[in-house]
Order: sequence, then structure tokens, then C-alpha cells
Amino acid sequence: MNLTINGETQVCSAETLGALVEQLGMKPDRVAIELNREIVSRDEWPQTPLHEGDRLEIVHFVGGGSGFGQTNGRFGNRFPNLLT
Repeated sequence: MNLTINGETQVCSAETLGALVEQLGMKPDRVAIELNREIVSRDEWPQTPLHEGDRLEIVHFVGGGSGFGQTNGRFGNRFPNLLT
């Protein structure tokens, strides 16, 4: 199915948010997900289905340095670290 992840169209076979995080190789404790403009809590990911055309924003938290201006290699978006 086609999903829009961080503004980019991606073809994905995952049927749930939990499966998507696993498929992307991300550590669940370092990820926040917004599905169609609604934040989904981590404990809901395994039972949250994905549908054709869903729009997701995925933030993957990475430790080290200030993080300002660094890019997320998987999606190419910039996630400034606003906590420093």
C-alpha cells in the first residue's frame, strides 16, 4: 500500500503501526508517530491498522550532540533538537 511518511510516498507491506516500526528497523522506545494528524501512543501501535493513503509523521530520536540541523538519513527530513 502507498503511505506518505514524512512527506514522501512510500510503498509498504506493514498492516499496523507496530509492524511498520519493525519493518523500518526503528527502536520503538525512540520513536513518536503521528497518523493522519493524530499522535498514536506506543501501546496502541500493534492494533492500529494502516490504510492506503495514510499520512504519517515519524520522529526518530537520536542521542549525541545538539542534533540541530542534522538530518534523519532514512527520510531526509530535518528534526531540530528543541530541548537544548
